[in-house]
Amino acid sequence: MSYLKRRLRDRGYHVLTFRYRMVTRSLEFNRRRLAAFIAKNRRQISGPLHLIGHSLGGVLSLHTLRRYPDLPVAKVICLGSPLVDTSAGRFLHQAAPGRALLGKTLPQAVFDQPLGRWEGAQPVGVIAGTQGLGMGRYLLDLPTPNDGMVALQETRLPGVTDRLELPMGHTRLVMSRQVADQCHAFLQHDRFNHNSL
Repeated sequence: MSYLKRRLRDRGYHVLTFRYRMVTRSLEFNRRRLAAFIAKNRRQISGPLHLIGHSLGGVLSLHTLRRYPDLPVAKVICLGSPLVDTSAGRFLHQAAPGRALLGKTLPQAVFDQPLGRWEGAQPVGVIAGTQGLGMGRYLLDLPTPNDGMVALQETRLPGVTDRLELPMGHTRLVMSRQVADQCHAFLQHDRFNHNSL
């Protein structure tokens, strides 16, 4: 996330990084930690507070706001997040070594407690990749199009405010200047800049 962090700082945003343990800790543990992180750091930020999450980070962001709807979060952006399902995750979940690799948070957040639909107060923007470059393509035949880890259809959560599809792989979504520009557009206007594509 360091590329995205730097580019958003260049735009004038005060950016903080939340780190969590998806393998050893549960969804509820990580939701509580993110809620506490938001509450603790709210005092440092003079303007509105937004969440931008990559992959499972986007899922965790929405789960946290669903669990704690009064958190002072204005907007959310999910980058390459398996908001509906994850074929790669289900493949890994079939055997013990794969389940150990997935850990606790992803199966609980995506399989056991699926989001279903976004009905929270915050506008949510989703940026999904369509260039199948990533580890997932070596694990299984992912539905197409995909970003190499997450299929496009797995990002299509009903109820979100705006969606954008870009020809990028899963990791490039957090390294791209174009994605940073689109995040800025959504944070300013609740919409991505579709005219710039």
